[in-house]
Amino acid sequence: MTVQLTVGRPVPRVVLEVVKFGVVGGSGVLVNFLAFNLLLHGPRWPAMTATVAASCMAMATNYVGFRFFAYRDRASRTRQQIALFFVFSGVGVVLESGLFYAGYHGLGLAGPLESNVVKALSIVLASAFRFLVYRTWVFQTDASRAV
Repeated sequence: MTVQLTVGRPVPRVVLEVVKFGVVGGSGVLVNFLAFNLLLHGPRWPAMTATVAASCMAMATNYVGFRFFAYRDRASRTRQQIALFFVFSGVGVVLESGLFYAGYHGLGLAGPLESNVVKALSIVLASAFRFLVYRTWVFQTDASRAV
């Protein structure tokens, strides 16, 4: 299915979905980095604790953005949707944290700049997973609206 934005070429629906996902995800990344750096460099939380806490804060804010902006045209299943979102987001946090651990502790990239680069790479890889599962299982297309 495609969406016509202008008189020019039609834009595939998945491109618009990726853009919306990016807008919401981008705001989540800002929350994630801000919380991570505040916790790591302010009260000096351990790096793994700071990354998990920051990821969980971003996860909570992202649900609202995905439900009411990126996937607002999708079926609303309330409890099931919320449960699926947080289960898959939790898996994403585990992936992100595992990748962060490998870079921070395994490769010794523990300086202020290095830890943020490792954090960024772990977010990007975990986000690819999240995009696939959110669009496939969490925010499914409502068949009655897809026609």
